[in-house]
Amino acid sequence: MSLKIDAKIQKWGSGLGLKISGPMKDIPHFFENTPVTVEVFEDGFTIKKVTPPIAINLPYSEEQLLEGLNPYTAHADLLATPLDSEWLNE
Repeated sequence: MSLKIDAKIQKWGSGLGLKISGPMKDIPHFFENTPVTVEVFEDGFTIKKVTPPIAINLPYSEEQLLEGLNPYTAHADLLATPLDSEWLNE
């Protein structure tokens, strides 16, 4: 959906505000106290609803995965040793 609306930024308390009214207030899923992200550009800004992260239920916790781990079971002896030519020389 694309809609162009002319509006005016006005003084609001000690700051500035843009009233969301008319067709803008009918944007789906935008209600009072909806969390938004504002992305600012040189010539304006965009406002988008914050999308909550998707909850993922993994079969094991970090604690369960690390249970009983030691240098031998973690195969620390198999870790690669970088060559001198592989190091960044800053």
